[in-house]
Amino acid sequence: MPQRRRRKQPHGGAGNRRAQTGGVDVIVLIVGRDASQSEGVESALSDLGVDWKIKFVADASAALSYAQANPIEVVVAEMRPIGMEGTALLDRVKSHHPEAARIMLLDETEESQAMRALSSAHRLLNKPLRAEELLEAVEGISELHEILNSPELKAAVGKLDKLPPPPKLYLALTRALDDPNVSPASLATLIQQDPAMAAKVLRLCNSAYFSGGRTITDIRTAVIRLGQQILRRMVLATEVFADSTNSKVDRDAMRRRALLSSQLASKLLAGSSSELAGTAALLAEVGMLLPGVKILNKDGELEGEGPHYAEAGAYILGMWGLPMPIVEAVANHQQPGRSNARGFWVPGAVHVARALIAQQPLDENYLSQVGMADKLPAWQKLAEDLLGAEE
Repeated sequence: MPQRRRRKQPHGGAGNRRAQTGGVDVIVLIVGRDASQSEGVESALSDLGVDWKIKFVADASAALSYAQANPIEVVVAEMRPIGMEGTALLDRVKSHHPEAARIMLLDETEESQAMRALSSAHRLLNKPLRAEELLEAVEGISELHEILNSPELKAAVGKLDKLPPPPKLYLALTRALDDPNVSPASLATLIQQDPAMAAKVLRLCNSAYFSGGRTITDIRTAVIRLGQQILRRMVLATEVFADSTNSKVDRDAMRRRALLSSQLASKLLAGSSSELAGTAALLAEVGMLLPGVKILNKDGELEGEGPHYAEAGAYILGMWGLPMPIVEAVANHQQPGRSNARGFWVPGAVHVARALIAQQPLDENYLSQVGMADKLPAWQKLAEDLLGAEE
């Protein structure tokens, strides 16, 4: 993983940055049929003061052979390089070169495959590849690795007698939704395999802010009326907040905040980013379920000993194998400016949504830096509407 450089200012400040690891130039492997479109990246990086070697390969097998023979730090893959799906290629890279940053390139026609791609990639970037976006993505991945590999954090989590179990039904639904032809009936059947879980999900579906006053009597109707993604987030909320090893937290209140924050965050971004923001907001407080972490009191101030709940939560999500943008957003939602995400993205949306729903202070300096301060009145109105709908 490339060494993280001095933290840059939100706009500019890249001119003096260099990316070297142990004196060896960082190698970026770009794989795809249209990889030549990115040929200007190396010179653009050089203009930014970054000495990275760019290697272009069209064939996936050749790319894997190159990676085996060279110390690659970053792999950028298109969805369909020659010989192998891009997701399969990045899965191979994940197995054999786990420290390498994995990035998927998508064009506008591949947006629908974004969530599937995130099971293999740390980040998604749009074609054509741009030097500044590549740099910020790699820095963000490196920074998150530093947070999650903190010896203090690992030691604190390692002392726990019981960790929250992975949300099995949510992960099964996620795998099912990888099939673009999956039917509402198939999803309903999957959920109904756990009758207790199905009953809890239906209870959530019939709450005022989801049902809109309409009674939902079965899971299949819930899938049709609410949509696959909202239903999936409800399943996630039901599983994650069903049990807690921390007796100091109010799980019902956390679930309420999580669902409302999820609804709001998903409205602040478009496309696949909307679903990422909704899921990350739902999980923003998951670290509070753990004992021995710093948690927020009623005044929004941290109290307690141990690691920050946001970083502990991100660590657990990483263990569960959730997409890296979700893990990053959870880790940084209290300090969105710490994220290397370009402009206003998932960490910012989660920060705004959670603060407005919990009625806690926003980082208005951050919003000004990313050019979104003028959106705040409209976002506040959305939050008020959501809070009012459940009363």
